[in-house]
Amino acid sequence: MPGRHFLQIPGPTNVPDRILRAMDRPVPDHRGPELPALVGEILAGLRQIFQTTRGEIVLYPASGTGAWEASLVNTVSPGDRVLAFNIGHFSHLYAECARRLGAAVDEIDLPWNDGVPSQRVHDILARDTGRTYKAVLVVHNETSTGVTSDLKAIRGAMRSADHPALLLVDVVSALGSIDFRFDEWEVDVALTGTQKGLMLPPGMAILCAGPRAIEAAARVTAPRYFFDWRPVLEETRRGYFPYTPATLMLYGLREAVRMLLEEGLAGVFARHRRLAEGVRRAVAASGLTVLCRDPALYSNSLTAVVVPEHADADAVVRAGAQRLNLALGTGLGRLKGKAFRIGHLGALNELEVLATIAGVEMACVMAGIRLPLGAGLAACQRFFMEQYIPAPATT
Repeated sequence: MPGRHFLQIPGPTNVPDRILRAMDRPVPDHRGPELPALVGEILAGLRQIFQTTRGEIVLYPASGTGAWEASLVNTVSPGDRVLAFNIGHFSHLYAECARRLGAAVDEIDLPWNDGVPSQRVHDILARDTGRTYKAVLVVHNETSTGVTSDLKAIRGAMRSADHPALLLVDVVSALGSIDFRFDEWEVDVALTGTQKGLMLPPGMAILCAGPRAIEAAARVTAPRYFFDWRPVLEETRRGYFPYTPATLMLYGLREAVRMLLEEGLAGVFARHRRLAEGVRRAVAASGLTVLCRDPALYSNSLTAVVVPEHADADAVVRAGAQRLNLALGTGLGRLKGKAFRIGHLGALNELEVLATIAGVEMACVMAGIRLPLGAGLAACQRFFMEQYIPAPATT
């Protein structure tokens, strides 16, 4: 099909030409003299993006799933008690990863249209008088539901309960799109992949580990080899790796870091807020429903859209792919067939969002959902125009 492929799933996201050009080079010697400067710039830039001065950056050629495993085997021993919250497909899988690695996981099942309730965190940890929980697992932005949990409130709840558990946070669909503050929110481990807000292809796992997590790595008894971050930290301080790194991805990552810092984190977050609100205005004007029940927790990197009761969300996704060259995210787990997801993160602007909204409306009609064609598109256009041409003052 001619024309641009609209990859509007919540990741992988579109890779900018600038990053593709940075990666288009002969494969370098991963033990050669050019690596230390490259690695040093990447680590320094990633610390700025994680908003940390105390965290150490750990890189692996892996996916976000590999980052889950690395976050756990370095901080949690088999048999250790872990608290997790099932608020969506990926938060459940993170808990399942811990379970498969031998942790005793208390997984709290919650509605899939809400975030992690900070009061619930406080109450559970306050009752743990023996301080048996070693870690709390939280997905900052649940990619299956479009809900962003309040990490500041969650850390406040842990502090109020005076509990020493580590806070391990999945920021896979948040970092580089939604404000995330490693130091201010006292996160112990944050983990992500390269294929979402960082605008790269899939293939690298990135973690930020704080002092308490690094200390825990010296004590835990979990079997680990490749995902043991101690040799990685030791070697990357010299600019190298204890394994063969994804060298061309490193050049792309350096370019991605440069692009984000050139735009400025405040500008990046504002752009994602603006684009996300345009999508939400479009959904409402079309007569559809945003899955997230609390506007304060709306995700700025994706929107999960609930279809009418007798409609099939998967049919919307199929129509978009087969007839419009538009890729939308399917509903996952208990949301399969009930919702589809619009990704609006990474390298994206208003015109691309408007084209996406037009395609979503058409795909819905093709799938048998009755909605007023153009209503969502017009609502999105009006919102974007208001950002550039303020309404005249009334007298």
